[in-house]
Amino acid sequence: MLADGPRAVLDGLIAQSCDDYASISRLIGRNPAYIQQYIKRGTPRALNECDRSVIARHFGVDESLLGAPAQTFLATKDVVHIPICDSVASVKTDFFNRKEGFTQSIGFDRSWLINLTSTAPDNLALMRIEGDSMMPTLLNGDLVMVDVVSMVARLEDGIYVVLMNARLQVKRIAVDPSNDQISILSDNILYPAWDGLDRNSIDIVGRVIWFGRSLR
Repeated sequence: MLADGPRAVLDGLIAQSCDDYASISRLIGRNPAYIQQYIKRGTPRALNECDRSVIARHFGVDESLLGAPAQTFLATKDVVHIPICDSVASVKTDFFNRKEGFTQSIGFDRSWLINLTSTAPDNLALMRIEGDSMMPTLLNGDLVMVDVVSMVARLEDGIYVVLMNARLQVKRIAVDPSNDQISILSDNILYPAWDGLDRNSIDIVGRVIWFGRSLR
């Protein structure tokens, strides 16, 4: 039986490397003849998902070349692109409301956003955490989504973006229910807190409603 499709691809990858059929079989925990039988005899008819993933990583190729089913992606009309802002730039208070100046964005499923927040997508922005003042809740490099509208009517306890010293910073805000004063806190106890502040004296840009993190 002549190899074709994914079998031919795998046969070619093995031929171009220092591997052989037996070594790739051992790589996926199979008997030494497994890969040779797959390529030459068509048994099994297809690699299972786990084996295919291990072999693809070993050769540094996309799994689709080894027979993985094609991914089905959402139509463009169902994806909302949320801009990423520069968290260390010198900015004005309307930074999140300006559409110009954003060079990067990330697409989110519209239905997912609807379940996350009732705020319109135009009122959302993304920014990266810099520094360790919000550890362990937020880490350096985390990406946070900011809602710039929902907190306008009523300020509640939560994590917010504030404009301090011409820099966007992410801090925890605690509201004193007995008056209009707030505290600005860092989750990292090594950083100071500011208590008894008048709400109107702080430039609050928006509330953090979601974050994403890379696994390193």
